[in-house]
Amino acid sequence: MIEIFKKWVGRYLAQEESLILLFLLLGIALFFSMLGSVLVPVLTGVVLAYVMQGVINQLQRARIPSRWSMIITYLLFLGGFVGFFLFLMPRIWRQLSSLYNDLPGLSERLGTTLGLLPEQFPLLISERQISVWVNLLSDQAAELGQWFLSASLSQLPVLLTVLAYTLLVPILVFFLLKDKEQLLDYFLGFLPEDRPLMDRIGNELSGQMENYVRGKFVELIIAGLVTYLLFAFFDLNYAALLGFLVGVSVIIPYLGIAAVTVPVVVVALMQFGLSGDFFYLMIGYLVIQALDGLLLVPLLFSEANNLHPLAIILAVLIFGSWFGLAGVFFAIPLAILIKALIGAWPRA
Repeated sequence: MIEIFKKWVGRYLAQEESLILLFLLLGIALFFSMLGSVLVPVLTGVVLAYVMQGVINQLQRARIPSRWSMIITYLLFLGGFVGFFLFLMPRIWRQLSSLYNDLPGLSERLGTTLGLLPEQFPLLISERQISVWVNLLSDQAAELGQWFLSASLSQLPVLLTVLAYTLLVPILVFFLLKDKEQLLDYFLGFLPEDRPLMDRIGNELSGQMENYVRGKFVELIIAGLVTYLLFAFFDLNYAALLGFLVGVSVIIPYLGIAAVTVPVVVVALMQFGLSGDFFYLMIGYLVIQALDGLLLVPLLFSEANNLHPLAIILAVLIFGSWFGLAGVFFAIPLAILIKALIGAWPRA
């Protein structure tokens, strides 16, 4: 066993730079595990700065000076950021409050709709199954209502924290864009001057991360907006809330869309029943999801960070269990980091 361990160390950790990089990664992982929640606005600012850097690069290619490119990009970001919180978020919050108030009536309406299924499909569904589903639905609606009530009463410190983070993010994005080169030089100053392994991993990771972050941001906007337009066309209740959830769900591949499809189907079924509008809406929704997966994603993402679906699901589950909600959202970038490390790590 000792000989096997020695051979493994000799193969993967023979170089001095490999050992430095290993301890550096362990230190970063420990740092994030201890201060993960505190660093959420910083990570959010870094992600948004990645997105904005692409706009800056495009403006510079159009021969706009770098300083003005940064100012124009930041003003565009600030306008979108303020517009999101002043116009979109209040509407989503109103629809969420309306959903809470409508839960008792909605659950009764859905129970009535489900009660018609044994007559329409007697060979597939029995009245006993419907009774079990209706009781489960009532229990879940009651639990969800209690959760909303407790959240509104006990989550004031969390809301204040979110408000503080919301005010902090634009400031962080400004300095990350303005002082990008100085910040990079400062942190690179702690590393050895001769670092071919770290430079190789850093270059590969930077290219993949830019492709992923910007692509996901564009996918989020397009998927959320198109889905909202579909829901608004059918006059679906809570269209803004559901469209927002569908857009956010693309950040968590496979698992995200599977989770958000449930409330979409339930709300549509409660509003339309098993009518033509319900089936047309579901067909439109499935078409959007198919176009997203088969057309939009291949156009936005290069093969450089094409992770296997099993690796994506495992990353979401593992990092989500370690770091909570933040781990779920940053699972794919962390998986890209691990992939870059495995691909570039030296082997004797």
